[in-house]
This record gives sequence, C-alpha cells and structure tokens, in this order.
Amino acid sequence: MSRTAAILLAAGQGRRMQATVADKILAPLAGRPVFAHSAAAFAASGVADFYVVVYRDARQSLELSCYAPTPALFVQGGRERQDSVANALAGLPDDVDFVFIHDCARPLIRPEQLVALLKAVRRDGAVVLAHRVTDTVKQVARARRRGVPVRGRAATLDRSRLWAMETPQVFTRDLVTRAYARVQRRGLRITDDAQAVEQLGHPVTFLENPHPNPKLTTAADLALVEFLLSRAGALKPDA
Repeated sequence: MSRTAAILLAAGQGRRMQATVADKILAPLAGRPVFAHSAAAFAASGVADFYVVVYRDARQSLELSCYAPTPALFVQGGRERQDSVANALAGLPDDVDFVFIHDCARPLIRPEQLVALLKAVRRDGAVVLAHRVTDTVKQVARARRRGVPVRGRAATLDRSRLWAMETPQVFTRDLVTRAYARVQRRGLRITDDAQAVEQLGHPVTFLENPHPNPKLTTAADLALVEFLLSRAGALKPDA
C-alpha cells in the first residue's frame, strides 16, 4: 500500500515583513499561529501518513512541535528554500511513495484541496495547486531592484496561457528526488518545486484553485488573510 508524506516548510526568514513580526510562521492569525492553520488542514484531510517539518532554529522548532501533525520528523532548513526541501527529502522514510511540499506561509489551504491533489498525483505523478493569471503581465528586458523605476521595451504576455503557482505541490517520491538531485548537481536556482521537475522534462498537472490561497509576504498580508479566514467561517452552513 502506498504511503504519503507531507513536507511543511516553516524555515523562511520573512525579510519582507520588515520586522513587524518576529516570525511570520508563528504570528497570531485568527487565534492560532500561522503554522497551525496548514497543520490542521493536513490533519483533517488525512492525506499524509508522515510529516517532515522544516524549521529555522531550535526555538522555532519547539513552538512548531505544539501544533505539528504526527508522526513528524523535524529537519533544520537550509540557506534557500530549495536547500530546505532537499534536506526534508533526505529525511523521508524509504516506504514513502508520494510527497506533498507546502509553504506554511499559505495558511488558507483547505482539506478538500489536499484530497483532490492526492487523487491527481496518483494518476499523473506531478500536480500543483495554481490559479489563472487575470492581470495583464508585461515582460521587460532588464530587471531592477525593488522600488527603482524601470524604463525600457516591454512585451505583453498572453495571459490565457499564464498560471500563478501556489502550494502544495505534489509528486511521486522518485520523481521529486531525482529532480532535486539534478538541481543540486548542476547548481541551479529554482523558485518552486515544479521548476525542478520541469528540468527533467516531466509534464505537470495544474489543479485550478477557485479559492484565495495567498502567501504571507508583507505585514499587510496578515490582515488580508485574517479577513479571508473570517469570511470563510461566515460562509460555512453551520456558522
């Protein structure tokens, strides 16, 4: 019988919070730490048999342990996100067949979405939660640092073909392990797990998310996500 693991990433530095909170993963959100919302969704879904919680330091690890689903292995994160994922993959038990990878800075993930992702990965081997891009997107020739005006030739991308990536992203254990081994071997820099799999030429299934699933990046995002959580609670039939 196949077994599934969930990697819960909580080691991010949160630099763009500009010190408004000490740790965005432990920041209070609707009465619980941000991390607890993702942990509760996974526990309620029943999709995972084993968890790897990726932490930043010993103090954070202790606090995360109060909310982590079980059974769980705690692994210290690396310098970059991709290093943290690689550390977590190395800690998986040998009998794991499928792997969820989730940024716990996305606390609005729902149990039913996790179940749908598991069904899709069993069929296709690689699936990501994502949403269609609705804004007009421009590509400019040169990148500049944040806050600096950019002037130059631009190209308008066809938004009907553009998707914004979310997490969780889910893969067969063999596929994602091979993908990350290649990333490390070649010294590549990636921004999400699907990008690692793309390097192997493997197709990825996009599961469209009809619900908001923003990533906490700035201090303003905390208020937005708290509002979305309260709205979701108000829409429940038994609310």
